[in-house]
Amino acid sequence: MIPARRLLVSVYTIAGVIYGAAALLLVARTGVGDPQAGQTDNLDSITAVVLGGTSLFGGRGLVLGTLVGALIVGVFQNGLQLAGVDVVWQGTAIGLLVLIAVALDQWIRKVKA
Repeated sequence: MIPARRLLVSVYTIAGVIYGAAALLLVARTGVGDPQAGQTDNLDSITAVVLGGTSLFGGRGLVLGTLVGALIVGVFQNGLQLAGVDVVWQGTAIGLLVLIAVALDQWIRKVKA
């Protein structure tokens, strides 16, 4: 029998330690303890996973594909930043990347079926 309570506490403890380390790294990088910092990180991570080939509708995905997707998102964001694009439009561009990747995934699923 699996000790559910102990497992749950250990999972939350490990997650809390990881979240704390990530928060310290973010504060060290930005130099500010801003509660709004990292607001679009969820969108960035979802975009990286979808661009890496993982379907939002179930199926398979590879860690290597996600790493490639993260590289694409990072280069894309850096290019937008260097081009002087406003932050609001950067988020819009990343959202459009997700929509294009999902539409492409659906098209590929239809062609295979």
